[in-house]
Amino acid sequence: MNSLSIYNTLTRKKDPFKPINPPYVGMYVCGPTVYSDVHLGNCRTFISFDIIYRYLTHLGYKVRYVRNITDAGHLESDGDTGEDKISKKAKLQQLEPMEIVQRYTVDFRSVMQQFNALPPSIEPTATGHIIEQQQIAEEIIRKGLAYEVNGTVYFDVEKFAKDHNYTALTGRKLDELLENTRELDGQEEKKGRLDFALWIKAKPEHLMKWPSPWGTGFPGWHIECSAMSTKYLGEQFDIHGGGMDLQATHHTNEIAQNIAYCGKSPSNYWIHTNMLTVSGQKMSKSLGNSFLPNELFTGNHPLLDKGYGPMPVRFFMMQTHYRSTLDFSNEALQASEKGFERLMDAYSTLLTLSPASNSSEDISALEQKCYEAMNDDFNTPVLIAHLFELVRIINSANDKKTNLTQNDIDLIKKVYQNFVFDVMGLKLEEESSKAGKVLNKVMQFLLNMRNKAKSEKNFSLSDEIRNNLTDAGIQVKDSKEGSSWKI
Repeated sequence: MNSLSIYNTLTRKKDPFKPINPPYVGMYVCGPTVYSDVHLGNCRTFISFDIIYRYLTHLGYKVRYVRNITDAGHLESDGDTGEDKISKKAKLQQLEPMEIVQRYTVDFRSVMQQFNALPPSIEPTATGHIIEQQQIAEEIIRKGLAYEVNGTVYFDVEKFAKDHNYTALTGRKLDELLENTRELDGQEEKKGRLDFALWIKAKPEHLMKWPSPWGTGFPGWHIECSAMSTKYLGEQFDIHGGGMDLQATHHTNEIAQNIAYCGKSPSNYWIHTNMLTVSGQKMSKSLGNSFLPNELFTGNHPLLDKGYGPMPVRFFMMQTHYRSTLDFSNEALQASEKGFERLMDAYSTLLTLSPASNSSEDISALEQKCYEAMNDDFNTPVLIAHLFELVRIINSANDKKTNLTQNDIDLIKKVYQNFVFDVMGLKLEEESSKAGKVLNKVMQFLLNMRNKAKSEKNFSLSDEIRNNLTDAGIQVKDSKEGSSWKI
């Protein structure tokens, strides 16, 4: 089993990956809040973790991948103020909150399926774990690190920080956080400015609420993940992740909760994905430069030149490391589309190659470089560079400029299967695949007709078929082995 080097947010360096219970890996990813359509930034996060999940599985680890659904307790502000976003949407549309949850959960799963993301091992919901959240809050109160005021339970950050490094995940100074945190209206009941809610008293008009030891209410946002990760992965597991926007507040508070509850930080490795930008600007609804996946697929957006298929978009997201900003543009997507087609065309060519008696390429070395790239903090851009070196070799062998033995061809097929299809999760798009099968049959018929015309010395018909195919953008190549074609 290959060793991995993963960037660890807490240590600010790449560490050899050592699972707590090898060969088992526990991975928890903060999933979507299901009150609106999943946006492209979310998609990048979940596609990144899909690749990590796929690669760890490929290496032989037995991965329990938990990705939650946030369907309660996510207020309009991280400061525990405002209305629950799902309840607000339900009121506006005159629906039950769980109708909103169901609609957007189904849509989210559909989008992930279009991107060929594997489903997680477990996909728990916050509303399905209310009891566990209450139990954690009760235990933190018992340990003196939380307090109840008028039916709301708050975590005492400053008391916790006396014995623990509250800002270990971000490296920020507590004093600076206190100075930059303003007093919030309606939050006078808190002991400290940084204190956050574990359980919130529900107003009479609040739709999503449950009985508790402190009265009717609903869970705070941060405690949901502590409850679900602990239940399914234990008090300490291997990888915890999400978007970088969760690092400073959500994950920082989650670590504090877990340490207060059971004395352990939940995860050995924290992985955070970076944001998507558009021409250097952050994606934002207010700027009109954010995209929903279906807008991207159909091209129905004023900033798009055309629609782009799910696989070229998935491929586009891998061309920048998950921790780096990914800049979005028509030019970048069109380049990705061409790159994806080159990768797939080379595979089709590979399947037609005739082996040589000797080899002029070291395919084993390239395969090892692919592993080295993924072992270096899942470095997909470097992996893609190595795969395009394979594309060059395949095309060169097809042009008789490079020799590949049958063993070479079989190894390249293995690299494609392992890295392109299994790890990167790429596939021929369904409609393209169907059209490709039809085109193959049509082309085989035309080439047979042309060969028959040549054998009968009907060269005018033979040339006419070739010229018409050339005009259509299809190149026909004759060799001793027969005729071949490519777009």
